[in-house]
Amino acid sequence: MLQFKNLTFTTQDDVIKLHKADCFSELDNGFVQVQIAGENKNTHLGAKMARSSEADRLVYKSHRVCGNTLTVVQESPNVRCETVFDTYDDTNAIRVHTEVTNITDTSLVLEEVSALCFNGFGDREAAENMRLTSFMQSHHMECQAKTRDFKDLCLGGRNESQQRVCGCNIGSWSTKEMLPMGILEDKENGNFLMFQIESNSSWYYEISDMMGKYYLYLGGPNYPFGGWFKTLQPGESYKTPFVAIAFGQNTNDVIGNMTLYRRHIAGVSPADAHLPTIFNEYMHLSWDSPTAENTAKYAPIVAKTGVEYYVIDCGWHNEEDGDKVYPFVGHWKESKARFPEGVRKTTDYIRSLGMKPGLWIEPEIIGIQCRQMLDYYDDDCFFQRHGKRLAVMNRHFIDYRNPKVRAYMTETIRRMVEDYGTEYIKCDYNQDCGVGTDLNAENPGAGLEDAANAFLDWIREMIAKYPNVVFEGCSSGGMRMDYKTLSAYSLVSTSDQTDYLLYPYIAGNVLAAVLPEQAAVWSYPVASDCTKGEDVSDDRIVINMVNSFLGRMHLASHLDYLNEHQMDLIREGVEYYNTLSEMKKTATPYFPMGFAQFGDQTVCAGLKNSNNIYLAVWNLSGGKEMVVPIAEKINHAKIAYPTKTSVQLDLYEGGIRLTCPVTPCGVFLEISLS
Repeated sequence: MLQFKNLTFTTQDDVIKLHKADCFSELDNGFVQVQIAGENKNTHLGAKMARSSEADRLVYKSHRVCGNTLTVVQESPNVRCETVFDTYDDTNAIRVHTEVTNITDTSLVLEEVSALCFNGFGDREAAENMRLTSFMQSHHMECQAKTRDFKDLCLGGRNESQQRVCGCNIGSWSTKEMLPMGILEDKENGNFLMFQIESNSSWYYEISDMMGKYYLYLGGPNYPFGGWFKTLQPGESYKTPFVAIAFGQNTNDVIGNMTLYRRHIAGVSPADAHLPTIFNEYMHLSWDSPTAENTAKYAPIVAKTGVEYYVIDCGWHNEEDGDKVYPFVGHWKESKARFPEGVRKTTDYIRSLGMKPGLWIEPEIIGIQCRQMLDYYDDDCFFQRHGKRLAVMNRHFIDYRNPKVRAYMTETIRRMVEDYGTEYIKCDYNQDCGVGTDLNAENPGAGLEDAANAFLDWIREMIAKYPNVVFEGCSSGGMRMDYKTLSAYSLVSTSDQTDYLLYPYIAGNVLAAVLPEQAAVWSYPVASDCTKGEDVSDDRIVINMVNSFLGRMHLASHLDYLNEHQMDLIREGVEYYNTLSEMKKTATPYFPMGFAQFGDQTVCAGLKNSNNIYLAVWNLSGGKEMVVPIAEKINHAKIAYPTKTSVQLDLYEGGIRLTCPVTPCGVFLEISLS
């Protein structure tokens, strides 16, 4: 018997069994699924990944331990599978991937490969005790938790289920419909398991039953869901995406363990290590039409707030009007119409005000009318299907497997940094390519996987080459909040939600998906329909600031409309945000009221660090009173922002009561525990 941290491995009769000593039941039938074309799938349940051709034939061969890494080798007559388990000293989370090698003397085709198939975590007859929380995604509705009982999902009964519950993504927006993660709960035993898949393209998970017990399949693309297959010649290998599982006794506990794990793999940037504040001209201000004149007007006012970065978004690079610009983007050279004396003069001016300048780019596309780049690039520089360039919303997708693409875009980043003087680059990606590209690939799914990996490899090169530049990952808001992408970028956009009263429903959940030090949240106190400061209430300003406190502040909008008192609220918010930065690097998420649902009157989420809780609370509609349950014993609580407020705070046995004379409103609390 081999004890390896929280894993127990027993070898007997060439079968290896894996179980979590302190969570759920024993795992039977191995932990890898591999389906090879032409080989028998030993089940009539065709859509399910379980009982793949190689799973029942894989036998244990060996294992090795190196530090906190265990590698288990299994073989079938066709393939060798090396499954690697990485553990960490500060969390029970386990990172897993599998490498499959063709050990025959002829080629074979992989159709399905799991990174991990976690078998036997509950009995089928106990469906009423099992629950799944999945996290749905859409524009302006990111990270929406939905919890369902297995019984309601038809995962129960006496016979093996025809039903499977699956989550998947097909395409280059990795999180457009749902996040590649979920939480499983055994209500009877109070055990929780959280999983995530680390893929920046297509991915798949599946929950169903097999031989009387439930299994969790985690992997990347496959043939039925993603149009993917992989031909392996003799001796060739395929490595799956990484996946991770974490364990806990409640929601906060299991998310906390996953959070600690994510810090081991998250992208880091020396320039971003102190979690600086950012102002971005886009939201409710310049939108797609920045100009030197506008920046000269806004930047001195923004400088008075104390933010560190001032970012000029889409539009600095083209002559076309903002509402017409996207079909023409792609050459990434300064607009003479909008910046007649050059972008460098404007970025130098921003620096003269004590801020660091930033610029936006969409590096994976060119507009279908961008004549300069259409003439420059060859056909094999583009995503293609059936010999035709792929076009979505007036954009073509460029392929970073191509040296000509990499060379031009490397020069583009150099030009932005060295010639235009940017110290912050927002890398956006506003369309999804669908199933992928079949150029230089045997199928679109495999082409997408290779091209997506090539892009991230290039981004890592740029980040390493310019350590003093902050690179932000954005994808039409939060359409790429996966931890392969987040292992490159040090921060990511969580949403492009434009309504400050709806953003709490996203900010109130997003720490389940993204580290607080990476989760960029907009704060835009002045909406586009405001014409002067009188249209802006103090409560509106406060709610916007509180929206951003749990993550990374991206301040925006017409601050030039605000009076001195209102600007004081902004300055106070920026100063208070800065006091939270060190805490965010070690704290874990705290959800005293569970996950937020759109339409809730009260939304509450926070961070817990040592004996302190930092809590954002929003009253968005309805009654004047909010009651927040706190399970821990409270020593002291205060409203930390704003320091002057009409909201009243009272302690009661079991939590905190807040009375709000005016709604909607928001406050940020600091709570010390006994």
